[in-house]
Amino acid sequence: MTRFLVTLGVILVIVGIAWPWLVKLGLGRLPGDIVIERENFRFYFPLTTTIIVSLVLSLLVWLFRK
Repeated sequence: MTRFLVTLGVILVIVGIAWPWLVKLGLGRLPGDIVIERENFRFYFPLTTTIIVSLVLSLLVWLFRK
C-alpha cells in the first residue's frame, strides 16, 4: 500500500509540473467535455479527457506489468 501511495504521489507531481504543456495539447477542451456556464456559475466536467487519461494510464500499467 505504501508503494502505491508513493507512486501515486509521484505521478500527481509529474502531472502537476507538466500541466502547462498538457493544456497546450488540448486536454481539458475536447469534444465531449461538459461545460455549463451561467451568470455566476460555471460547471466543468472533463468527460472525454477523463476517458482518454484513463485509457492511457491503463495501457501504461498493462505494459509495465508484462
